[in-house]
This record gives sequence, structure tokens and C-alpha cells, in this order.
Amino acid sequence: MESDLFGHEKGALTGANAQRKGHFEQADGGTLFLDEIGEISRAFQVKLLRVLQEGEFERVGGTRTLKVDVRIIAATNRDLESGVKAGDFREDQCYRFNVMPIYMPTLRERREDVSELVRFLVAKIGKAQNRKLKITDSALRVLVHYDWPGNVRELEDCLERSAVMSEQGVIDRDVIEIAGLDVGAADRDQALPEMSSPPVDLDDPNLDEREWVIVALEEAGWVQAEAARLLGMTPRQIAYCIQTLNIKVRQF
Repeated sequence: MESDLFGHEKGALTGANAQRKGHFEQADGGTLFLDEIGEISRAFQVKLLRVLQEGEFERVGGTRTLKVDVRIIAATNRDLESGVKAGDFREDQCYRFNVMPIYMPTLRERREDVSELVRFLVAKIGKAQNRKLKITDSALRVLVHYDWPGNVRELEDCLERSAVMSEQGVIDRDVIEIAGLDVGAADRDQALPEMSSPPVDLDDPNLDEREWVIVALEEAGWVQAEAARLLGMTPRQIAYCIQTLNIKVRQF
């Protein structure tokens, strides 16, 4: 990792037949993305802190101090503050990474995003497989109602597996397997119930605004992105309506 980020001099390592610039040096004047920073060792944290704090480092096997001006974007799935308390992560390092924190919600906290993500991923997988893929509404409801502890990676893995099992290019609920559960088994309706669509006309002039939004949500199985499409809204607009009209969103 030290060689990767800071570079090395010729002969500093086995197989180091030439001088190599590290990612910090290559990113001088730009931005460097560091993923899974919660996994780095305390020993390396000390070396990393110096370049974050002072913008200085030496290549592995080198003696000349190099200066860089790099903006850092870092990501982790760990709670760094808990890591500090446990002694796994340096407190001063945590402060350097915590200048502008952005917390990404899990999929189970943003179920209204799942249907849009599914459509994007289905199109992406179809392009990779060089064929046109579709997903049925019943399959989409199954995906929306699941908690996705593995978030987007688990969702994409599930869709790739389902696409392989869909010979005709139509992903139905029968080919979806989640967390080892065959959703197409006989008891799937008890494990993941489907919503029935109420026979109410969205164009009914007697519906007030609150009823109009609720009917669309029921029609879409309480998938907000789907309800927004039915009403000609954006997901952001329907989320605002749900909040201002005090509509209690049903969870499954």
C-alpha cells in the first residue's frame, strides 16, 4: 500500500526495476479517492496522516521529501468513531477524514430508490450480456420489499444471477433468489406478500390531493418512484407530498 500511494525508487523493492510514482504524486493538483479507509493498519495510518496534514511524503527507498496538493475523498462502511474507541483507528486520523462527512443511507432506508436502481442495473446487465432484459412488476415488488443488508452490491449480484436464469430475457419473481431463499417456492407468498391494486381511478375528480397520492401509492405497491411515475411527478416531488400531506408510508 505504501508503494502504491507514495511510489518507490529503483531497487527499493523486489522487482522494482525503475522508479515509480505513487497515486499521491500522480494526483498532485487534483483529487484522490481512497476506498475502505477503515481497514488500514495503525502503522500505516501514521504515514498517511503526515501526507494528509502536511502534504509531504517520501517514496519507498527514497530520501527526498515531496510535496503535493491533493484533495482527498475517502469512503468506508465502518463507524470510525467506534473504531477510535476500540483503539483500531487513530483519533487524529479520524478528524482529518471527517472534515465534510456525507452519510449514505442504506437501501432499506430509501426503498423508493430501489425500483430506479433496478431498472438502471437491468439495463447495465443487459448491455453486458448483449441482449435486451426486462423485469416484471411482481419481481420488482419482491426486490423493493427486501431489506438488502448488502446494499447495492447485493442487489446487482441478485439481478445478475436472475438474468442468467432468464432465458427469454424477462426477469420474473420465479427466478429471483434472495439470501438463499427461493422466492419462486410454494410458500413465497407468505414470505413476501404482494400488494393488490385497488380499483380506484386516479382521474376521479372527487379525490382530494391526499387521497390522490395515497391511491397512486397503493397502485404502485407503496413504491414511491412508481407512484411518482403514475402521477407524472419526480421521486423528490412525491416525497415532498408525502411529508406535507402527513401520509404514513407502509413498510413491508
